[in-house]
Amino acid sequence: MIAAIIDCGTNTFNLLISEFQPGGQHRIILNTKKSVKLGEGGLKDNKIAPEAFQRGVRVFLEMVQAAKKHKVDAIQAFATSAVRSSQNGPDFVKKILDKTGVMIQVLNGDTEAQYIFKGVNLAIEDLDEPSLIMDIGGGSTEFIIAEEQQVVWKKSFDLGAARLLQEFKPADPVTEENIESIIMHFKEMLQPLASHLKKNPVKNLIGCSGSFESLADMILAQKPDSTPYDKIYAFDNADFKSIYKTLLASSESERKAMPGLVEYRIDTIVYASIFIRYIKKRFKIDQMYYSSYALKEGVLADFIHSKTTL
Repeated sequence: MIAAIIDCGTNTFNLLISEFQPGGQHRIILNTKKSVKLGEGGLKDNKIAPEAFQRGVRVFLEMVQAAKKHKVDAIQAFATSAVRSSQNGPDFVKKILDKTGVMIQVLNGDTEAQYIFKGVNLAIEDLDEPSLIMDIGGGSTEFIIAEEQQVVWKKSFDLGAARLLQEFKPADPVTEENIESIIMHFKEMLQPLASHLKKNPVKNLIGCSGSFESLADMILAQKPDSTPYDKIYAFDNADFKSIYKTLLASSESERKAMPGLVEYRIDTIVYASIFIRYIKKRFKIDQMYYSSYALKEGVLADFIHSKTTL
């Protein structure tokens, strides 16, 4: 059986096509993403702006056509923060259904976090040490405290990188005052996380969003002789500190020229890096990893399980 997973995120839409056997073994046929910026211009008002709405519909149609070219037997689609928090999110879901016959499942924050954990657990099969999983999206950020391959606690916060950008409208380059305002916002919003980490301290931070991917790619771009990573990349603290300082001092035009940084993260990578450093410093987490498996891989694993255990 061949299945397609379409992940309608706030910044990017992702398409994952996989072929799997009755025993559950599978191989990835296609794994691609496209910048949509569904939350652009609308997150503050809890609406999908007209231009973003049309971009989303167009890219979704393109992904359905790509799936059909691979003769998929099923398409599983889901949406996260931008659609779930927008007043016209149901209109977007209906438009897609009318045009393609595909029903988008709008995930609530808890379900999204659970799928993220399942995806990370596929990448790190021995996820035994107490760890904090962090997925920075465009509209929301999910945190999962995990230990011995179990979820201890999980929660979704409206702290996505695109949402922060629209709310704070910082200078370019970002100023110390901007950073202080953002950090105060984190401190206020993340009280539930702080309370749980006090009871359940962790050793590792596992990031599984495009922001972590971009940071890893930027670091590796400076080290042409380094070994490419597969599912997991282990950050060196000195490398992260260096790239963090570089990003904070950079203008948009300078970031456009940075190797390893994709164009659609030029405007959000600064806020994501501030967020990551805050979490590492606030909760005294030394070791940090990037997992290339996350939400869509968790959905795929769940879908395969449902089809192979009937």
